[in-house]
Amino acid sequence: MRKIVHTDNSEFFRRLVRTFLAEQGFEGVSYDQGLMALEAVKGGDVALVITGISLPDMNGEDFIRQIVGEPYKIPVIVLTADEAPEKQRALEELGIKAYILKSKAWQEKLLPYLNIL
Repeated sequence: MRKIVHTDNSEFFRRLVRTFLAEQGFEGVSYDQGLMALEAVKGGDVALVITGISLPDMNGEDFIRQIVGEPYKIPVIVLTADEAPEKQRALEELGIKAYILKSKAWQEKLLPYLNIL
């Protein structure tokens, strides 16, 4: 089974996402640091990356840029509390698959992207 990598600065939210992914039948691994998540991506066999924008060790946009581009081309879903439309537009221009707000039924919005894996 290909894994889903999740990175977020909130331990509470990492647990929520990991539990949700397991309930949906996916192997979810979570990290609090962008560099650790990048190492997991480099390890291969990653189907999807779910990330927040605020990471403690690096800029979330830089993290996303490294994954959606060469050589990985892994689909990225941003799961964030940041409601700024300009941030969403900038990340969509980078090529993310979705921009989902944590406060707005995130599970229901994430599920369609999981169902196509």
